[in-house]
Amino acid sequence: MRQIVLDTETTGLEPEQGHRIIEIGCVEIINRRLTGNHYHQYLQPDREIDEGAVAVHGITLESLEGKPRFKDIAEDFLAFVKDAELVIHNAPFDVGFIDHELRMLGAEYRSTESYCTVLDTLTLARKLHPGQKNNLDALCKRYEIDNAQRTLHGALLDAEILADVYLAMTGGQTALALDEAQASSDSQTGPAIVGSQKEYKLAVLKAAPEELEAHTELLQHIRESSGECVWDQKQ
Repeated sequence: MRQIVLDTETTGLEPEQGHRIIEIGCVEIINRRLTGNHYHQYLQPDREIDEGAVAVHGITLESLEGKPRFKDIAEDFLAFVKDAELVIHNAPFDVGFIDHELRMLGAEYRSTESYCTVLDTLTLARKLHPGQKNNLDALCKRYEIDNAQRTLHGALLDAEILADVYLAMTGGQTALALDEAQASSDSQTGPAIVGSQKEYKLAVLKAAPEELEAHTELLQHIRESSGECVWDQKQ
């Protein structure tokens, strides 16, 4: 499974008011592993940047002098995200801006979700933690993700942090995948320790009803957070 964790920075809040994307940052996850591949681009917006936006991300119009425009990088960007699942925090915001940029390029370009699917981690976080703060900083604190270097917003930095947060939020599958990989490795290389051939009778303890109920709830949580559960495949 290929996922692209994406974030953007913009000149303001509303694409309908002519605001544009000025930074795109993406990191790649394949089968719940960060690959190290990323896409990062600053963009010339051909318009002023709102003071409030500069206060958030620190990007000035002067710093974007000589940078490409969205039309110059559209093909490379779409090639990077095509057929992947986009993982975005507050996806309607970023997708709305990307769709606006694509519409400006003409009818040959379609909407974002024509090229890839979209997962909104804000929606996911609200389901997992109803009634709590679920912005990126709050999630970093909740899942003990180090974001000390995040003094200002930046698309690539935020995408990297969100990737860690997303994997932590859906972490039930990660540990199991690592266990299975280790088991597979052990079976190929042989056992590290050879024990006695003597047979022992071990007591079998059955789970209590409350333990079975808790197990069922955990499996449901994994299904809802990551879309699949490897225990189902074992049945």
